[in-house]
Amino acid sequence: MRKLILLSFISVLFSCNSSAQKNDTEKGTKYPVTKTDSTWKKELSKKEYYVLREAGTERPFSSKLNKEYSTGIYVCSACEIPLFKSENKFDSGTGWPSFDREIKGNVAFGSDSKLGYSRNEEHCANCGGHLGHVFNDGPKTTGKRHCINGVALKFIPSKDE
Repeated sequence: MRKLILLSFISVLFSCNSSAQKNDTEKGTKYPVTKTDSTWKKELSKKEYYVLREAGTERPFSSKLNKEYSTGIYVCSACEIPLFKSENKFDSGTGWPSFDREIKGNVAFGSDSKLGYSRNEEHCANCGGHLGHVFNDGPKTTGKRHCINGVALKFIPSKDE
């Protein structure tokens, strides 16, 4: 009986990593900015590479952008395409920069089941870099909370500031 339970557990464990759960880059989606893995490693910091290219997550409250309230634009750390506007940023209390909407066309969406349940993943539509996830518990303006890893973003302040 123990062997049967162990065998069942191992089967479930390996089945959780099916090809249906691979991200768009692994599925062969082509992005306007495409680089080799070694080039990304040279151009990005270790933290940026971990989040953007390996779909990692930074520790909550570790990004200085979490409390950035200046007027400006948030761009992708890897390719610098504009992703979010400061006017759409809000403090969600989660420890990650949060926005109620993205800049249309510059953020792409997919499904992520790494935690055992499906979440809506966000990635840069220009280079495919993992940004974070979007949830349906945001402010009344859109009902969306785009919960983004700060290391995946660069903030560019407005020239007026």
